[in-house]
Amino acid sequence: MSGLGLEHVIPSIGSKELVATLAHHLGVGPGDTVVFPELAYPTYEVGAVLAGATPVATDSLLSLGPTVPALLWLNSPSNPTGRVLPVDHLRKVVDWCRERGTVLVSDECYLECAWEAEPVSVLHPSVNGGSLDGILALHSLSKRSNLAGYRCAFVAGDPALVAELLAVRKNLGLIMPGPMQQAMAAALDDDAHADEQHAVYAARRASLRTALEGAGFRVDHSEASLYLWSTRLVDGVEQDCWNTVAWLADRGILVAPGSFYGRAGNRHVRVAFTATDDRIAAAVSRLS
Repeated sequence: MSGLGLEHVIPSIGSKELVATLAHHLGVGPGDTVVFPELAYPTYEVGAVLAGATPVATDSLLSLGPTVPALLWLNSPSNPTGRVLPVDHLRKVVDWCRERGTVLVSDECYLECAWEAEPVSVLHPSVNGGSLDGILALHSLSKRSNLAGYRCAFVAGDPALVAELLAVRKNLGLIMPGPMQQAMAAALDDDAHADEQHAVYAARRASLRTALEGAGFRVDHSEASLYLWSTRLVDGVEQDCWNTVAWLADRGILVAPGSFYGRAGNRHVRVAFTATDDRIAAAVSRLS
């Protein structure tokens, strides 16, 4: 993101409030359509509904037919699947949105939590052709720097869209307090702690994945993010997510049912490796 000026960036009080309010703050409303992935963080849909727009969950732009969305969300790396979209795909979505005047917002909160892929931001020239027109990218320090309680996040991109957000948000009092801005600046200026945390997550992920696969699970995607997108197999048959939730709960392991993130997730669970090392070790022991 080097080369971005103050006119390209605005801090937000955590990423969730921005996801929930961004459509409304950009003037999206009744009669408009907001598109987001089939398997997605529920707040994309919540934000569309709060704005009075029509939410559409799809991974196929062809399925939209003649509908031109006012706003389209990307999420790479994905929550919950950990899937990383390749540069060619990102570039095609950017071009598609620009041809139609659709605002493209990419949720990149897990960009630095990669294990088996190299995620690329829509802010990179290889994706956007050197222009930020019509593009915004959302980032959070909750994952990179363990600053969830500090509510440190920001959105960057098209200066015209950033100016519009600033004009609305400052009148609503949605201004990140100064001490949090200082903490965010300090964290972004220090890569060492982020590298150390990355190594901690990598070790937790490796042990948990081995234990899950040993217990009869298949892990899909999960090349990035802080989750293992997993399905339990019994005699080769994928189990319903709620049955898997119950099976794991009987062993003292709490996971999120995939159906929380869309109907396409009803055979998966989202297994987080954000617990402490002791709790991860306990889960591994119970799975073994």
